[in-house]
Amino acid sequence: MKAIGYIRVSTDEQAKEGVSLENQKSKIIAYCELKDLDLLEIIEDAGISAKNLRRPGAQRVIEMARNKMTDSVVVYKLDRMFRSTVDALETTELFDKWDVSFHSIDETLDTKSAMGKFYFTLTAALAEMERGIIGERTRDALQRKKSNGEVYGVVPFGYKRFKGRLLEKPDEQKVIRTVLELRDRGWNLSRISRELNRMGLKTKKGRQWYPQTVKNVIAIQEGMAAI
Repeated sequence: MKAIGYIRVSTDEQAKEGVSLENQKSKIIAYCELKDLDLLEIIEDAGISAKNLRRPGAQRVIEMARNKMTDSVVVYKLDRMFRSTVDALETTELFDKWDVSFHSIDETLDTKSAMGKFYFTLTAALAEMERGIIGERTRDALQRKKSNGEVYGVVPFGYKRFKGRLLEKPDEQKVIRTVLELRDRGWNLSRISRELNRMGLKTKKGRQWYPQTVKNVIAIQEGMAAI
């Protein structure tokens, strides 16, 4: 049985134990060996959130399944591939139609069996409900802070917090200007991120740049300009 693996991290998750690309990769390799699956390759989306399935790696996985280039798709955790129950159910329904099984190691899911499909549906729904509850609590907490006049939120790249105000950080502002200049030249996000890494520039957390982190910096600057 041929298999392909899929791994993903968003920029905020890279340092968290258990979700790093290398950890996901090692789990998938071990799982395929245990299940006697012939692992063809592991496809990755690095520095990309799971808001939807419009990710290069995810789309390639789906395309390979559609073209019957694999018999199985293996992920470390369900949320590496899917963000919503709808995406999960619709995609695995297509996999089933193409006779491709879906395996999620952490949740011990294998859609090849009827029981596996049932638990997959249940787990996907519960995961989405949990994210919804967390989102509601976060919004309520932020609203209370806003009502009390408290400073909240993550300090964006290019700034630092001082006595409840955001002040510019000169070194990071230089990086922002570089990003905006390259964007004005028509460079896409991937090319900009590669150039920043080539220049040895780091993100606020001292990591390398990805298209999504570049996109975030541009979005923040556009938001600042609108204030």
